[in-house]
Amino acid sequence: MCGRYSLFSDEENREIIKIINTLDNRYPGNNMKHGEIFPTNTAPLLCIEQGEIKPELSTWGFPRFGAKGVIINARSETADSRPMFKKSLHTRRCVVPSTGFYEWAQHGPKTKYRFNLPDDPTLYMAGIYNTFNGENRFVILTTAANNSIADVHDRMPVILPKPMVDDWIISEDFALSYLHAAMPPLAREESA
Repeated sequence: MCGRYSLFSDEENREIIKIINTLDNRYPGNNMKHGEIFPTNTAPLLCIEQGEIKPELSTWGFPRFGAKGVIINARSETADSRPMFKKSLHTRRCVVPSTGFYEWAQHGPKTKYRFNLPDDPTLYMAGIYNTFNGENRFVILTTAANNSIADVHDRMPVILPKPMVDDWIISEDFALSYLHAAMPPLAREESA
């Protein structure tokens, strides 16, 4: 599961700053969240628009029909068979730019950890999006945890190395096969 993630706009993270600046210029006075991102926050996505991959604003979480709250994650193993996610997986894939994600230890003391790539300040997560009542919304795809996170949590986001970001968004064949790929090892740090 991925219940929170980070979007820090540190000066050295040129990729994140470029995305944020593009959206601030396109949507002056927007309500985009920075720092720790929670479900239902408005955050940046990368998606295809008129044949070009561009940043866009979206709300994190698909609405639950007949219940309160939102659905924030989709299991990569079953997304293709779930009516809520299937069409989006095939036709509305997006990438969620971040600087890491948070998980809490499932056993022992409730310790919060931030996970990121060891040698890259930007972490791209695979997502899908849809429109509900005129509002753009997204979920993050998750997969079984690899060894770098399994002792903390049994799920993790589907992580996209930077060279695969465009392929995930553009190529349905690539996306469906990548859902079964091994995830890269992550670094962790305790977080407040």
